[in-house]
Amino acid sequence: MALEEKERIIIPDENGEEHLFEVLFTFDIDETEQSYIAVVPVEQKDDEEVEVYAFRYEEKEKDDNDLSLFPIESEQEWEIVEEMLNTLANEEEDEK
Repeated sequence: MALEEKERIIIPDENGEEHLFEVLFTFDIDETEQSYIAVVPVEQKDDEEVEVYAFRYEEKEKDDNDLSLFPIESEQEWEIVEEMLNTLANEEEDEK
């Protein structure tokens, strides 16, 4: 099942504490066959500036909603994600 916008997910931190995040968007990169997700903490989403987190993800099972999240480590991956975030931010500015 593909994620839909405004879906919420729980992500544990390095201490095992769970945090609720709202999904901003997901996207796939055809050349690398990788999928990415951008999320914001729910408790911050109404703030003026929010911290956006991005991960590479894989769906665990076709019939399941579980995702495996992986940190983005390469400079090339970060550039791709930043470009998508900038595009999204520009689209939101244009709507105002």
